[in-house]
Amino acid sequence: MAKKHKEARQQIILECTEQKASGVPGMSRYISTKSRKNTPERLELKKYNPYLKKVTIHKEIK
Repeated sequence: MAKKHKEARQQIILECTEQKASGVPGMSRYISTKSRKNTPERLELKKYNPYLKKVTIHKEIK
């Protein structure tokens, strides 16, 4: 029987932090992948938010 192993890269969802606090309807989310081996902590990237029409910080959510 073949041995099952975990994939090195996993799919993550990045969600805008500023939009939650501002109360603007809608939610800016991006889907990306990251290496589980190199970055075990949660990822934080600057991405464009079309609802706020500016670049904001997007954090990884569960």
